[in-house]
Amino acid sequence: MGATISACWAALPTSAELYPPTPAVYTSILNIFQYFPLVTVFQWLLSWHPAGKTSNNSIFNIPGRIAWCAMEIIGPINLIYNLMLPSPSSPSIGDLPWPNVLVAGLYCTHYFNRSIISPFFSAPSMSPIHPFVMTSAMLFNWFNSSCLAGWLRGYTILTTPSFSADGRNGQSRPAIVNYIPTVGVILFAIGMAGNIYSETALFRFRREETEKRLAKKSDDAKTGTTAGENDGGSSRNKFHKVYVIPPCRGVFRYILYPHYAFEWLEWVGFALAGTAVLSLSTVPDHAPSAAVAPPLRLAPWLIPATWAADKFSLPLPLPAIIFVVNAVTNMLPHARWGRKWYVEKFGEKGVAGRGAVVPNCACM
Repeated sequence: MGATISACWAALPTSAELYPPTPAVYTSILNIFQYFPLVTVFQWLLSWHPAGKTSNNSIFNIPGRIAWCAMEIIGPINLIYNLMLPSPSSPSIGDLPWPNVLVAGLYCTHYFNRSIISPFFSAPSMSPIHPFVMTSAMLFNWFNSSCLAGWLRGYTILTTPSFSADGRNGQSRPAIVNYIPTVGVILFAIGMAGNIYSETALFRFRREETEKRLAKKSDDAKTGTTAGENDGGSSRNKFHKVYVIPPCRGVFRYILYPHYAFEWLEWVGFALAGTAVLSLSTVPDHAPSAAVAPPLRLAPWLIPATWAADKFSLPLPLPAIIFVVNAVTNMLPHARWGRKWYVEKFGEKGVAGRGAVVPNCACM
């Protein structure tokens, strides 16, 4: 047993191989992260998610704002750190092609909002978060940003099924394909704006509901009537655990989680913008053989994306596509259980037939 543990420990990459990831480590991390959707099977089966609306009392809980910041900020910190470090395999961020830097900037912009603006300036309150949720999210964001770092540093990776990693399959490229990165940036901007707008609306609904309850409590105190619901105590944030079901209008007219849908649109745009990312094999004077990563056998659900990229003679933004798939498969069960929570809390009448992320779909 001891020998097995020692062998496994010896097989782990060193810090020098992880920061920044070497091409070989890049392939290994991609290979692990692409199978994350299998983990989400447990999320479909188990409703346990001690964070946000569904958080519970635990001696291990971490204050919501701090935990949320920690689990979101690790992504941009890890990405920037990996891009800044010198490496014999690839240039650092100052020497990268501008499309690579732009895509890195899109990622960091999203997570600056998620880790700083949202918890500390937008959210009226954040429920405590269990360490398991925080560490799981940190691990997800570390894997994701490490994959993105290898990609944005220009590593070339071949895939099985076979795919020309530079998007050259011998066919002429339709002229419209040249606009795909621009379309991607536009979709990213629309998705981020919609995500922020939806979340801000939810925060506004909570503030309005809190003020209504406090006004009612004040009126009841004046008339000697007992208030129906405790606001959580004067020592606690007055918005703590005050949740409302979004009114059936605007972006919430057909679904309960438009902020999820907009975030998915954001990352689809990110992946499309990523078709402009250049590998070192396409950059003159920057094509060291050391930047070629070992080949990767793709998970079955990623094969359609490689087929589409090959058909349109586009570079394959593989880590960005993996990110899209993983984000959707991670958030979809949360939305499903969230809809169930809304039904239990406010009834089917309050839900008004809305799906979580699919209109008129009770299961999603």
